[in-house]
Amino acid sequence: MRWIYRRLITAVLTVFTTSNIIFFLIRLLPGNIIDALIGFYVDRLGMTYTDAYRLLSSTFGLQLTKPLHEQYIDYMINLFTGNLGYSIAYSNMPVISIVARAIPWTVLTVSIGTITAFLAGILVGLLAAYKHGSFIDRFITLFSTASAAIPNYIFAYFFIILFVIQFHLFPITGAYDAAKVSPGFNAPFILSVLRHAFLPILSYFVASFGSWTLYMRGNTVSVLGEDYVMAAKARGLRGTRIAWMYVGRNAMLPLFTILAINLGYIFGGSTLIESVFAYPGIGYFISQSVSTRDYSLMQGLFFILTVAVTVSNFMADLLYSRLDPRVKFE
Repeated sequence: MRWIYRRLITAVLTVFTTSNIIFFLIRLLPGNIIDALIGFYVDRLGMTYTDAYRLLSSTFGLQLTKPLHEQYIDYMINLFTGNLGYSIAYSNMPVISIVARAIPWTVLTVSIGTITAFLAGILVGLLAAYKHGSFIDRFITLFSTASAAIPNYIFAYFFIILFVIQFHLFPITGAYDAAKVSPGFNAPFILSVLRHAFLPILSYFVASFGSWTLYMRGNTVSVLGEDYVMAAKARGLRGTRIAWMYVGRNAMLPLFTILAINLGYIFGGSTLIESVFAYPGIGYFISQSVSTRDYSLMQGLFFILTVAVTVSNFMADLLYSRLDPRVKFE
């Protein structure tokens, strides 16, 4: 129990420290949305700087010249009260509303892509290890290495060219066809969601499949040389039982820890893939907030990601202690 208390305290301190770093780092970025909006009103609408300043202040309720330390105090008070602020780029919409709308789409695509890649990587990596040195092993290793090395957005562009431009099989943008279906638990809406999510999911799958395969292959090759595997073979146990109960189970332990940690990043989505497909997930809004220097939106999204990753690390420690009886925490 003492270990759990220590980890909880560490997790809280991690979130608090990271939130402070986020606040100051984003304000070191060149430019901000306020200056951009004032410049737009001055250049495009012919307003004076003073008039544009007053318009923005009245429209968004902002104190544009508020000192940094007062902004920091307001930021911390808002965090502790559950208020993530308001996005200027999205017409003063509450950040928590944007997060609530974006998280389901991100969780849908990234979770399916990650978990299916994890399961497929375990099976293929186990096969490659048992065929160590053969043509099958070399082919799997070569394909997996190339898959792990290529950036995920490259796969996204490739699938757009292949499935959208060449064969016209899937839509290219959005989470569903808003002009043809109405949101709800109905077949047309569900089918539209799945069609729009297919290419992002496929991009996540292909981009992460190679890494899981290489992890599993490397772990399996090392486990195959352990004494308890040799003893199981000497006892005359069936090969399938040895592969799953002795080799596969122990080779998968480190991968479960990595998976648990990666599940925290699900809530951050993939900035590049979601931007390529204009898919309205967390990653897409992170990209938009950075490009527009929308401080409140950036702070809120990065805070959600920080909490998710911290919690997933904590859960990974708990999970590993349950999966491996040799690991004990006090």
